[in-house]
Amino acid sequence: MKITSTAVSLNVEDVPASATFLTEHFGFRQEMAADGFASLTRDDAGVNVVFLRRGLATLPDDQRDDHARGLILAFVVDDLEGELTRLQVEGVTISMPLTTEEWGERAFQVRDPNGVIVQLVDWNGAR
Repeated sequence: MKITSTAVSLNVEDVPASATFLTEHFGFRQEMAADGFASLTRDDAGVNVVFLRRGLATLPDDQRDDHARGLILAFVVDDLEGELTRLQVEGVTISMPLTTEEWGERAFQVRDPNGVIVQLVDWNGAR
């Protein structure tokens, strides 16, 4: 098997709201879009983020009404404090303050308009 790319697909109520949030605050760009669908990418992310509208007929019955709950979309960054400050200046609500775990992970979280958790993280504390 050869994997040529990776994507994570999240079911949400309002696809444009989630797509705009990642575009405006995290530098993603829309690669493809249609009614109820948006695929976002960044050259440096290594993963595409796909938003699908809940209830979309093309989704299997057992997934159609699911919501991206219990999932954390985590991005490792170089300047965690700088990103925290930038997002606060942009008016993004920080839903989990900057924390340091005993294993060295440092992270904070925000939520997009559909409640999707976006976590920015670094491993500087593990060094």
